[in-house]
Amino acid sequence: MAPTLHDVARLAGVSIKTVSNIINDYPHVRESTRARVEAAIAELGYTPNLTARGLRSGRTGAITLAVPDLALSYFAELAARVIAEADDAGIVVLVEQTGGDRERELQLLRSPRLKLTDGLIFSPLGMGQDDVGFLDVSYPLVLLGERIFESPVDHITMRNIDAARAATEFLLASGRRRIAVVGAHRGEVVGSAGLRLRGYSEALEAAGIHFDEALIGHTHLWRRRNGAETMRELIDGGVTFDAVFGLNDTLALGAMRVLQEAGLRVPEDVAVVGWDDLDEAQYSIPSLTTIDPGQPWIAETAVRTLLQRIRKTPGAPERGLQMADFRIVERESAPAS
Repeated sequence: MAPTLHDVARLAGVSIKTVSNIINDYPHVRESTRARVEAAIAELGYTPNLTARGLRSGRTGAITLAVPDLALSYFAELAARVIAEADDAGIVVLVEQTGGDRERELQLLRSPRLKLTDGLIFSPLGMGQDDVGFLDVSYPLVLLGERIFESPVDHITMRNIDAARAATEFLLASGRRRIAVVGAHRGEVVGSAGLRLRGYSEALEAAGIHFDEALIGHTHLWRRRNGAETMRELIDGGVTFDAVFGLNDTLALGAMRVLQEAGLRVPEDVAVVGWDDLDEAQYSIPSLTTIDPGQPWIAETAVRTLLQRIRKTPGAPERGLQMADFRIVERESAPAS
């Protein structure tokens, strides 16, 4: 039979109430007692019953993370970081995938499954600004991403416009003048693609360089195959360029493969910059210069902020927008000079 709360208490030599206090992260417990109980939990392999725990304390000790697709490297790495941050706080993470579909995202916000957890970290992809009213929910919610702004909840995101401007300026400073973009979304203004394209165009304008629509490669999805296909379309269309700005690393890596197949040298003929600083970017050949948009900070801040709302932490900051810092990670695909 599975070990019980009573088994843990007996092995640690404490009361069941003391074990319960420690499991529920009650602060006023001696460290020696806490260590003894935690050792007993580890030895027995005891796992708290989240449902029963929630009935007793009003909290389950679990949170939900909802992302579009774990097959996308960015969201896989984000989920891993959120899980690690939550684990450090003694919190379990249940992960939902929405497929980036608006209806599934709306259903999730109303899902009875959320009652199994204390709050939600939510990265929508299908919802937009017109859906902001659906975020007015009764449970703690932290919003990620660039689909919805001016929301009634905590919102943590990256500096898309500023970082895209910096990436473009970096390429311009290295002498590149015909910078192709891979990953634009037609007609998008708010959203990762729209904001990053805006930063790109602002950098060109500041440098006195004409915005050439022929250099903009559009694609719906941001997978490696889409980067390759978009790059091939630009080459086959006779577009001339000396640099590529992939709106994420996966697109940039797909584009770089096609450049090399076409006999173009990276970075000698074409410099390539990506976005996300994925783990695989440093191991590509050549290694990929990229924007680090602050994902570790985003994960840590999302978990910390959600727990503050769940625990009603005194002195917690007002709800609002928090933005991560970014940096350019220079590697072989686009040296500074």
